[in-house]
Amino acid sequence: QVQLVESGGGLVQAGGSLRLSCAASGGTFSSYSMGWFRQASGKEREFVATINWSGDSTDYADSVKGRFTISRDNAKNTVYPQMNSLKPEDPAVYYCAARSRFTVVTIVGAAYAYWGQGTQVTVSS
Repeated sequence: QVQLVESGGGLVQAGGSLRLSCAASGGTFSSYSMGWFRQASGKEREFVATINWSGDSTDYADSVKGRFTISRDNAKNTVYPQMNSLKPEDPAVYYCAARSRFTVVTIVGAAYAYWGQGTQVTVSS
């Protein structure tokens, strides 16, 4: 059983940056590929970014491509999305999730077996 704990959320001005963290415990971190999703108030949860188990393959939603960068440190059991150039449409609760490294599907929430509790990101204009 993997436990995921997000941190780093908060309030930032539009155009600013935040780096979230997701710390994993209870499993072998390198056995999992990781993803980030977000859910804005009144909206469906949506895929943001994913990184494979070794860190050499990433994918992003079109809405964040070029602004967000996902990375991981397997020695620290942590995955980080660096979020730059934040926009008024980025505020949401951001969730970290883990899926088996053998799972082919990467951008669908149902492919992920473990989820964190979420961290709120707010962007002021």
